[in-house]
Amino acid sequence: MEKKRLLRYSMQLSMLRQLLNKKLISEFEYKKIKKRLMRDYNIVSDITA
Repeated sequence: MEKKRLLRYSMQLSMLRQLLNKKLISEFEYKKIKKRLMRDYNIVSDITA
């Protein structure tokens, strides 16, 4: 179950990054949504920062 949760988080983060790269969301929106995803998926550390 943990692997599925982590995979789902990774996929959502990837899609979020694509929105940012295509300029469909701002940097502020990206950070806000990413922070929410981390909270929702209980991710405590961001190794991509």
